[in-house]
Amino acid sequence: MAKVPWILTALALVVGVFLDLIAPEPYTGLPLLAAAPLVAGATLSFRSALAVVCVTCVVSVAVDIERERPATPLFVDLAVVGLIGVLALGVNLLMVRQGRDLALARDVAEAVQRAVLPDPPREVGPLDVAAGYTAAHAEARIGGDFFAVQETPFGVRVIIGDVRGKGMAAVAAVSVAIGAFRQEAEYDPTLITLAERMDEALAREAARGGPVISTEGFTTALLAEVSADGEVLSLVNRGHPPPYLVHDGRCTRLDPTAPQLPLGVGLGDLTPAGSAVPVDVVRLPPGASLLLVTDGVTEARDSRGTFYDPVFSGRLRRRFKDPEALVDALTKDVGRWTEGEHEDDMAILVVTRRRRPHHAV
Repeated sequence: MAKVPWILTALALVVGVFLDLIAPEPYTGLPLLAAAPLVAGATLSFRSALAVVCVTCVVSVAVDIERERPATPLFVDLAVVGLIGVLALGVNLLMVRQGRDLALARDVAEAVQRAVLPDPPREVGPLDVAAGYTAAHAEARIGGDFFAVQETPFGVRVIIGDVRGKGMAAVAAVSVAIGAFRQEAEYDPTLITLAERMDEALAREAARGGPVISTEGFTTALLAEVSADGEVLSLVNRGHPPPYLVHDGRCTRLDPTAPQLPLGVGLGDLTPAGSAVPVDVVRLPPGASLLLVTDGVTEARDSRGTFYDPVFSGRLRRRFKDPEALVDALTKDVGRWTEGEHEDDMAILVVTRRRRPHHAV
C-alpha cells in the first residue's frame, strides 16, 4: 500500500508526457501532467512532493521544447504546473498539521479513558482476572464500554457496562458509573442496593446536563459478586447481555431470572408490589471462569448477518490455562466470525476462580 501513491504519481506523469507528445495541437497532456503534483501533495511527504513538483516543472519545459512550442505557451504551461505544485505543497502542509492535531486529540482522549478506566488487577481475592478491549475503528480509541473489579467487605464485586453514545460525553458518563460503583461497592450490603445507588448517581448526572429525555441516555450494566471463598456467584443484570460460565469445556449462558431496566432510565423501580428484585445465584466451581462481554460480542455478525453466540463456538469448548487465554480466544473467534469488521466496540472481562487458593507466607 505504501507504493500506491508513488505509482499513481508516476502514472499521471508518464501518461501526461505521452499525451503531450502525441496529441495534436491544441490538445495536450498538461491536465494529467499537472495532476502529478496534486497526487503527490495529497499522499506523499513534503520532501517527496517537492521533488515531484520540481520534476514535473522540468518535464513540462522539456516537452514544450521537444514540441518546438513558442516561448509564450512554454511559460504558460510552466506557470500552470508551478502554481498547481505550490497549491499541492500547501495542501500537504495543511494535511500534516491536521494529522498531528488529530493524533494529539486521540492520544488525549485515550489518556482520559485510561485514567477513568484503568486495567483491572490481575489477581483479586480468590480470582484471577483478565480483560480486553477492541475498538470498532482503529482511529476511534474512545467509547462507552467499561468494566471494573474490586475487593470489598462483601466479597469481590465486578461490573461490566455500556454507556449509550461515543466520545467524551460517553467517557464522562463512564466516569460517573465507575466512580459510583467504586464508592458504593464498599458500603452497600447487596447488589440490589448497589445497582440502585448507581442508578441514582447516573440520573442525577443526567439531570445536571439539562432537559434530556430519560430513555435517550442510559447505561446497561451487569453486576456480579463472588464470595470471599470463591464458591458463590451472585448476579444482577440491568439490561446488559448475559454473562457466560466457562468450565470443563462447556460454555453456559447465565440468563437473568427476570429482565431489568438499564441504569439511568429514570423510570424508577418497576418491580411489582410485594415482589423482590431477583438476584441470580450460582455456584462457581474451582477453575471455572465467569465471562462478561458487551454487545460488541453478542451483536457481531458474519457475512450472512448471523449473530455470534459464544455458546455455540467450538473454540470456547475447551479448558483454558488462565483468563488471558480465554480473552484472547474469544477476541480472535469474534474477529474470524466478522472477518475483522467490527461494527461496535467490544469489551471482554474474565474472572476465574483459582483451583488452589493463595496462602499468605
